[in-house]
Amino acid sequence: MRHSATTKWLLEIAAMSFVLLCTSSVSAMAQSQSAAPVENPKTAEQQYKNIQALKDIPADQLIPSMQFISASLGVECDFCHVEHEMQKDDKKEKVTARKMIAMELAINKGNFKNEVEVTCYTCHRGAAHPVGVPVLLADAPKPAPHTHDEGAEANPNLPSADQILDKYLAAVGGPDALMKVKSRVQKGNLEAGGIQFPIEVYSQGPDKRLSISHPQGGESVTAFNGEVGWLTIRNGIHMMTGSEREAARIDAQLYFPARVRQLYKEFQVKPGEEIEGHQTYMVMAKDANLPALQLYFDQQSGLLVRQMRFAETPLGRNPTQIDYADYKEIDGVKIPYRWTLTRPNGSFTIKVDQVQQNVAIDEKLFVPPKENAPK
Repeated sequence: MRHSATTKWLLEIAAMSFVLLCTSSVSAMAQSQSAAPVENPKTAEQQYKNIQALKDIPADQLIPSMQFISASLGVECDFCHVEHEMQKDDKKEKVTARKMIAMELAINKGNFKNEVEVTCYTCHRGAAHPVGVPVLLADAPKPAPHTHDEGAEANPNLPSADQILDKYLAAVGGPDALMKVKSRVQKGNLEAGGIQFPIEVYSQGPDKRLSISHPQGGESVTAFNGEVGWLTIRNGIHMMTGSEREAARIDAQLYFPARVRQLYKEFQVKPGEEIEGHQTYMVMAKDANLPALQLYFDQQSGLLVRQMRFAETPLGRNPTQIDYADYKEIDGVKIPYRWTLTRPNGSFTIKVDQVQQNVAIDEKLFVPPKENAPK
């Protein structure tokens, strides 16, 4: 039986998941991954059955690579795989996918110094079958006009990254007020697909965060304690992989406005797009050990209105977008009371009704559970 896209997405966002769990079969595979770094991590071929096209990639990169294919073609896992028996080769689409993966890797190796420039999305653009003939409709969508990437030098009127980040820090209340906040508890509702259920988010400085949501199927937890992260899935506990932990580390930063320049080493400023009526500056932040970020700041208020981040996979980059809104001041610090997280296959919004700061949080919440413990 095929699950609807809405049902799958609700299962994902019920735990504010940092990893997209596509079907019960994928969930089971993801569940088997270990949280602790190992000296010789397994390859995909060593951990999973019947791997042929991506044998030598790290095992924890296989699921994100499959997610990239799913998003690029606008399909679910069962487009190529036999549900619950994903190792089987019964579908011709799976055989074709292997050939396409080999073609992509060969193109990038032969033409782009093995950099991931050509991807599944380059041709498919969200369709299972790429269009090879130009569309003749008068109202066919037109691509955005090409602009040369020449950096801030081509836009001398743009402020520097330091100026933008200084204004952001001042807009949220300044470093003194920000650093006085040792903990934060937020309560509200999570909404997706017209369905709402309660959620609580517990944050403790500098980088611990845990969310508990309460969908109809039962309590769901996503947590990061500064070192490891985990989330509940239908059959137990999934311990975050390395790339998942680094994304969770960014979300868990209680002092992000003050610490972003400590976390990232390279910044570049570009003109930002208009977001909900706000003209923005875009600051690109890069570091070898963290996900690349695009940060959009309101030109007038200086507040952060959007964050884009990208998870690298052997086949392409999986994007995540978070839009922040409804900023309110509490204890001298401005924080968003609403944020929307969007990925290629759906989105959800969290609306906060109640915020408490500098309240005691039970340290037991941040103790990781035993791996694969039942829910």
